[in-house]
Amino acid sequence: MEQQVYPRGVKLGVDVGQVRVGLAVSDPDGMLAMPVKTLKRDAKKNSDIRVVVREAETRGAVQVFVGLPRSMRGTETASTQMARDYADTLAAELERSGNPLPVSLVDERLTTVSAHRSLHEAGLNSKDHRRVVDQAAAVAILQHAIDMQRSQKRDVGEPVTTRRQQRPSDALPAPTQEPIISQDNKRGNGSAL
Repeated sequence: MEQQVYPRGVKLGVDVGQVRVGLAVSDPDGMLAMPVKTLKRDAKKNSDIRVVVREAETRGAVQVFVGLPRSMRGTETASTQMARDYADTLAAELERSGNPLPVSLVDERLTTVSAHRSLHEAGLNSKDHRRVVDQAAAVAILQHAIDMQRSQKRDVGEPVTTRRQQRPSDALPAPTQEPIISQDNKRGNGSAL
């Protein structure tokens, strides 16, 4: 029997926006994503992040996936950086709360478009979309991540590490981590690499 190399259990999916944050949860077997709630984004006090941390603890979550919005070409945008910052803050808050769950970023291109389409097909008018579209996008993010885990039989996404969790610079990246490429192109003696 093949060994599973990703956490089994309840997982959370997070769709980060400038105004709202959608939250989704999986069943205990990590097979099906379901909507939980839409939170008001609080970039100053991070009250929304504390709600996500409480939900993770209350539900006994084993992992959190945060959607990473890239452009259609796969490039990073201001929204991408916002999601990265949110994931970093979330991972640090989970660690600070004594519940240091793995947080991973997963590509979320077209999840909001897909969520709007699904809601329209379900008969919701456009005005009602705003209330639930962030939850639907979080469901799409989480479902995509857990489906990839099952099909690839490994953990997926880009792991978020807090300062305490960072590995030594000479350590090889874990199989699910992409190597970090330094932007610094000079050595200590000033010569280019």
